[in-house]
Amino acid sequence: MIELERDGEVFVLRMKGGENRINQPFLDELDSALDEVEASEGDAALITTGEGKFYSNGLDLAWAAGRSADEVRQAMAGMHALFARLLTFPMATVAAVNGHAFAAGAMLALAHDFRVMRADRGYVCFPEIDLATGLPLTPGMYALLTARLPPAIANEALITGQRYTGGEAVARQMVHEALPEADVLPRAIDLARGLANKHRASMAALKRGMFTTALEMLSQPVPEFVTGGRG
Repeated sequence: MIELERDGEVFVLRMKGGENRINQPFLDELDSALDEVEASEGDAALITTGEGKFYSNGLDLAWAAGRSADEVRQAMAGMHALFARLLTFPMATVAAVNGHAFAAGAMLALAHDFRVMRADRGYVCFPEIDLATGLPLTPGMYALLTARLPPAIANEALITGQRYTGGEAVARQMVHEALPEADVLPRAIDLARGLANKHRASMAALKRGMFTTALEMLSQPVPEFVTGGRG
C-alpha cells in the first residue's frame, strides 16, 4: 500500500491502495515508511501523494464495520498519532494532493506543512454532516482542523459538507497552490527541496510549540462514539 523512494534530498511516499482509505494495515505500513525517513541522514524533506483519482478517501468504514470496538479504537488512536507525528515531523512536509481528499484523508493533508493540489480534478471535503447516521469528529480532529484553517472556513466546511475544487481550496487556505496535474508533484518536490537543509531538531521543536493544543487533544483517548463501526 505504501511505496517510498528518494530523489536526492526529497523522500516521496506514494500511497498505492486505490482510494487509500485509512485502516490498521495502512497505518502500519505508513508508520514504517516514516520510520525509514526519520532514520535517514543528511538534508531531507518529505512528500506524500496518492495515485489516480484519490489522495485519500478517509477512514476505511468497511474495514471498521467488521472489526471489534477495541480494534476500531486502536486504529483511530493510530490515526490520531499519525496526524500528530506529521504535525511535528522533524523535516518539511508537503502533501501533493493528486485527487480527492475526503474526511480523514483531508485531515491527513492538513497535517503537512504545505499542500499542493491538482486544479482540474479532485475535491477537498469534510462530509461528516451528510453521513446517514451523522458523525461528529473527535476532539483531536477538531483541534487539527482549527489549527490549520481560519475559524469561519472550518465552520463552513463542517456545516455545509461542501466539496472544494483546487481553486476553491486555495481561496479558503486549505491548500497553498492548485496546479495542472502534471505540475503537482514537481512543484511539491521543488518546495520540499528548498527546505531540506533545515535543522531537524529545531524544526520539530518549533512545530511542537505551534501546535501544543492540537497535540494535546490528539493524544487524548478516543471517544466511545467511534467504536460502533463508524468513522
